[in-house]
Parts: sequence; structure tokens; C-alpha cells
Amino acid sequence: MDLVTFGEAMVRLTPPAFQRLEQAHSFDAYVGGGELNVAVAASRLGVASRWVSRLPDNALGHMIANRAREQGVDVRAEWSADDRAGLYFAELGAAPRASSVLYDRAGSAMSRITPGSIDWASVFDGARWFHVSGITPALSDSAAKVTAEALVAAKSAGLTVSYDLNYRSKLWSGEKARAVQEPLMEHVDILMTTEEDTRVVFGIGIEARDNYEHLDSEPYDQVALSLEQQFGFRAVAITLRENPLVWLNSWSAIVAAGGRIHRAPRYEVEVVDRIGAGDAFCAGLIVSRLENHDWDEAVRFATAASALKHTIPGDFCLVTSSEVENLLRGASLRVSR
Repeated sequence: MDLVTFGEAMVRLTPPAFQRLEQAHSFDAYVGGGELNVAVAASRLGVASRWVSRLPDNALGHMIANRAREQGVDVRAEWSADDRAGLYFAELGAAPRASSVLYDRAGSAMSRITPGSIDWASVFDGARWFHVSGITPALSDSAAKVTAEALVAAKSAGLTVSYDLNYRSKLWSGEKARAVQEPLMEHVDILMTTEEDTRVVFGIGIEARDNYEHLDSEPYDQVALSLEQQFGFRAVAITLRENPLVWLNSWSAIVAAGGRIHRAPRYEVEVVDRIGAGDAFCAGLIVSRLENHDWDEAVRFATAASALKHTIPGDFCLVTSSEVENLLRGASLRVSR
């Protein structure tokens, strides 16, 4: 097992045909969650992946586990007889109405995980990389304590540790996010984040914007370099999204490593579903680095993989390495026959 991820997955319900939630008479059901999305994408891209979580021992919990297993992910779940699965509703918009998410996850099985409940030595046996995101410590004080426990255990086991900042304002405030996460950063090798999350959480970033119709990557170079220097990260990856329209975005990324900036190409993406694109980027970066590619190659591969994710319904990035490589070579958009 090369990669281990840790976090909550939920059942996602999306009204079809761009309906609003209050219009819906049926829903498309998916499974997703930041760390599981990373494990699935990495597995699809050829890296043996394990996902660690806490799930209810009921039909929804088993649905979540089964969706992970279908994609080749090894599931290590603590099963709870009395708790619930988290749900979230994704309402897909179209310009000028933005997409939105409604959470129904309070009191979920994962939010009630407790320190000492996971045998991290067993979980990390033979692994090379550990990935977690800022969503996990946002779930509860106990989940934050287990996140810290996992990070310490991963470093003790000699794993490379990556952390996606993944700030969610509907889960906690920027102040609480900073207070909880800053102490965790000493255990992190590679930070993955967005053009705005580092400003909200760490106070490092570009001045708040009213819109993101156009971004120049150069101002974010200094943000990445400042984060690298302040926290002693081996690398900082920042994804850059321009969204002049809900369903037409530009997507790129930079990585700061060793004081140098590495840039990916910019992709114009027709968005089918953008949820999980950042997780696909994380997975692509992890896979490329585990395959001993340099940072230039890694950021290019990760950005191409995540560009493809925008075209796929649901949270999971259901692509292969050959499809990513084809895009990097400039694949045609004509029908493949």
C-alpha cells in the first residue's frame, strides 16, 4: 500500500437537470469526500491506496464503502452501530446563479471518532505517503485530535505527509481554522491549497476579490514562497481557478519547492461537475511524486488530471493515466471512434 488517506465521505444528492433543491422530485446519488476522492483518483492512476474512516453500520455506510472498493481502494473503517452517515446536497447552477452546497452532516459517525481508536502503526505499515485535509479537523474537536494523532504517527513512520487546506466556511470560521491547523503544519511536508484559502486561514495571500473572472499566476508565486518559508514545507501547491461563467472555467496551478516556482499550463474547461477537482489535483501530484517525477512534471500531470475531472459527474475522478498523458500531449477534441 503506497498511499493512505484519512477523512469523512458522505452520500451526495444532486437534483437532475439543473433543478433547485425545492423543485426536486428525485436526486442523483453519488459518494464523495475530499480524502476518499484522493484515494479513488490515485487508485485509478495506478497507486495502491487505502482510505481510513469511521462509518455507520447501515445501508448508507456500506454504500460508501462499496463505492470506494469498486475503484480499487482498500477501506479501513471503524464501524459504528449508532451513528449516521453525513449527507450533502449539491445544487448545480448556471451563470448568473452559482452552484451551492447544503450540508446535513452534523453528528456523523466520522465526527465522533476518538483518539486511540485507530491502530496507525497497522494502517501505515508498508505505506509511503499520508494525505489528509482541513475538512477532517473541522468536523469536531475529537476529529481534530485524531488528525493530529495521525500526522504525528505518519511522520514517525517515515511517510511523506501532504495536507490540503480545504477551508469550508460552512464548517468553521477562519479564526478557528487557523487556531486548530497552524500547530498541525509542523508535521506537514507538502501543503496543497487554493488562491483564497491561505488568505482566509493563515492571513497570507492576495487582497480579497469580488470575483475570480481573471487571475494572474505571478502574484501567487510570492504567496507560495512565503508559505514555504514560514512553515518549512518541502513544497506548496496552489491551484488557480478563473470562473467568468459557472460552466466555463480556466484551470491551472503552481508549485513552490526549494525556492523555485513550477507552473502548469492553463486549461479551458467546460464544467460538467467541478466538485472534486481539487482532490484530483492532489491525487495527480501524489501519484507523480511517488513515481519519482520532478516538480515540473508533477504539477503538469496533476493539473491535467484535475482538468479532466471537471468533465465527469460526481465527486470521483474516473480517469486513467493514459487519458491524462493524452491530454498533456494535446489530445484532439474530435470524437474518438
